[in-house]
Amino acid sequence: MSHDLKSHLAELMRTALQSVAPAEADGEIHIERPKQSTHGDFSCNLAMQLARSLKRNPRQLAELLLAELPTSPLLERAEIAGAGFINFHLRAASKLEVVHAVLEQGQSFGRSSAGEKKKVLVEFVSANPTGPLHVGHGRGAAYGGSLCKLLAYAGWEVTSEYYVNDAGRQMDILALSTWLRYLALAGDDDVQIAFPSNGYQGAYVSDMARQLLAAHGDRYLRPAAGVTAGTPGLPDPERSDAEAAQQREAQLDALIANARTLLGGDWKYVHDHVLTEQLADCRGDLEESGVHFDVWFSEQSLFDTGLVTRCVEQLDRGGHLYLQDGARWFRSTAFGDEKDRVVQRENGQYTYFASDIAYHLNKYERGFGRIINVWGADHHGYIARVKGAIAALGLDPGKLDVALVQFAVLYRSGCKAQMSTRSGEFVTLRTLREEVGNDACRFFYVLRKADQHLDFDLDLAASQSNENPVYYIQYAHARVCSLLALWGGEPEGLTAAELGRLEGAHELALAARLGEFPETVEAAASELAPHLIAFYLKDLAAEFHSYYNAERMLVDDPGLKNARVALAAAVGQTIRNGMAILGVSCPESM
Repeated sequence: MSHDLKSHLAELMRTALQSVAPAEADGEIHIERPKQSTHGDFSCNLAMQLARSLKRNPRQLAELLLAELPTSPLLERAEIAGAGFINFHLRAASKLEVVHAVLEQGQSFGRSSAGEKKKVLVEFVSANPTGPLHVGHGRGAAYGGSLCKLLAYAGWEVTSEYYVNDAGRQMDILALSTWLRYLALAGDDDVQIAFPSNGYQGAYVSDMARQLLAAHGDRYLRPAAGVTAGTPGLPDPERSDAEAAQQREAQLDALIANARTLLGGDWKYVHDHVLTEQLADCRGDLEESGVHFDVWFSEQSLFDTGLVTRCVEQLDRGGHLYLQDGARWFRSTAFGDEKDRVVQRENGQYTYFASDIAYHLNKYERGFGRIINVWGADHHGYIARVKGAIAALGLDPGKLDVALVQFAVLYRSGCKAQMSTRSGEFVTLRTLREEVGNDACRFFYVLRKADQHLDFDLDLAASQSNENPVYYIQYAHARVCSLLALWGGEPEGLTAAELGRLEGAHELALAARLGEFPETVEAAASELAPHLIAFYLKDLAAEFHSYYNAERMLVDDPGLKNARVALAAAVGQTIRNGMAILGVSCPESM
């Protein structure tokens, strides 16, 4: 509805412009909502835009345009304000027409065709499957899940994807950690000494070890002497922290190498077991959170199909690689990166960056018109090198958007909770959902701009008060449902309500707010900003609560009563539509 109004006003301005300056009439005309409602329902800055090229004073130009503005049954008046703005004040009937639009369109109200059914791939979360998802991952999941729904609502053909890092060192560390716990459970006391401090420590590792023991007994038992053979000793206390950390990582790599040798073909089973278990846990957790993925893409498949090799060779043929110290380097600095990057180490192994390049090549080859990566904010420096590699492959880096998400920090009783997957000291997403509920999780995570720091206030999220935004919005919806139940009529009949009976300031303001929903959807989708939907819903709920508290809904006058109920029903439908984008439920009673 608001889109139609804006288009109508733009055409009125274009007609006026054809009389004042015909040569400029084909240009774009912007109609916006003023920040203050006292400045009208819509505003146009055309006079200020054209003042320089037409060599006119902006206010004088605005006066000329206003004199040529055609009359319209939707328009009460237009006036000049400030340096040359033209502000439009709509007739009450024009503002209220949105109520009928909401009731007639139902779940489709606010949907847009802006995406033109173009294919877009949204890849998000993509956490290493080395342990349960924690509170930090939850924000990326909520943001990505809401973004997918938002883009689909705005007319895009969306594919959601999780990139499974199943080929890297972290999975080897998890497999080793699980096997060492298995050896200890199987009665090898010496292995406690061998367990590395930088292995994965969580209880879930011991749980997987118990599964191995229960299913296979002592099949994977190997002598402890073989496990630790040839591994570096404990770090020298005289070494620097960096040197000590490097030695611990070398010890870990040696343990992995020994495990591979001792287990032989059984190593793959242990590796696959931990991958399957953690991936299943991750998938279940996300599904329970209301986050669905269309594709779970395996990193290992990039190696199995030879795409990583093909990709690196293509870069080499293009003159984008060079040899140094036995390794192959990508000339990343040629594309704005701070330094060049290794794609193949001196031992022949490909780096994470090499598989990431191949993964993006695969995305392009699948024919997506737009590719969106949702990354943690700590990956900001990775953008230039990935886009550089895409350009080096002869592809358009402009098709790739990277949305950065700051990790959320959970506060419980004023204390900050630590989140580390290897040490096992973390608050899981599942635990958070159990404490505050799925709705609070989803809403609080998208309540701020994704690249801004977020303190997740657990006490507020669990409270049932007007300070809790998700409760406040859900309560507005429940109030609408209660009102409709008391009214007792057939909802279909509300489309015939006499909206002209709605004359109060609260009613017109609420109708104007409803009219903002379609343009909010388009703006949020354009900016990859689901938080704009959350902000809108808070404002809509506030307008409705204010109206509900100020006016009696079920008055004796049937015409006025039906009109007010129709307005309330339109609010309820719009809240449902907006909350559905954010993956939050709308209870009918609270």
